[in-house]
Amino acid sequence: MPGNEYDDLIKKLKDENPDVRKEAAEDLGNTGDEKVLKVLIKALNDENPKVRFQSAKSIVKIGKPAVEPLIEALKSDETNTQKYAAFALKDIGDSSVVEHLIEALKDGNWGVRKSVVKALGEIKDKKAVDPLIEVLNDEDWGVRVTAINALGNIGDEKAVDPIKKARRAATGDKEFKKAANKALKKINKK
Repeated sequence: MPGNEYDDLIKKLKDENPDVRKEAAEDLGNTGDEKVLKVLIKALNDENPKVRFQSAKSIVKIGKPAVEPLIEALKSDETNTQKYAAFALKDIGDSSVVEHLIEALKDGNWGVRKSVVKALGEIKDKKAVDPLIEVLNDEDWGVRVTAINALGNIGDEKAVDPIKKARRAATGDKEFKKAANKALKKINKK
């Protein structure tokens, strides 16, 4: 694609209309060119969730060349950038990202931790089991429930006792107990 077409798309990525920005993000991803990674990663922090989501999907289309820039984005100070970087890393499916996602479990923002936990559960790498077991003690309820689901998706029997312990500790929390039971069933089926 000639440079001026890139420039036009990049300009559209700054348009005030979110539909124009979303379409520009999609078109940039369709180029498959790693030259557009920087602007797409910046768009992960767009004010509009549809633009952020499309930017992440477009980054995934670029594939392996996006892994390093996304790992850097995971360390950003921008919560949306971190969350959508975790989403994109998961979908690229490179097992080298697991360690970086595990490191991001220590992030101070619960939304980032929840996105990272979800990504780890979908990648299903057993290296994530012990760190996810630790997350069962997270201060945020949503992060804990997501960790239960992630452990169920991974299906490692090592998680059974910690899930049962977390379930017992969640006295009166029917939703948490239901998630724990569902995760335990998934593990027992594997």
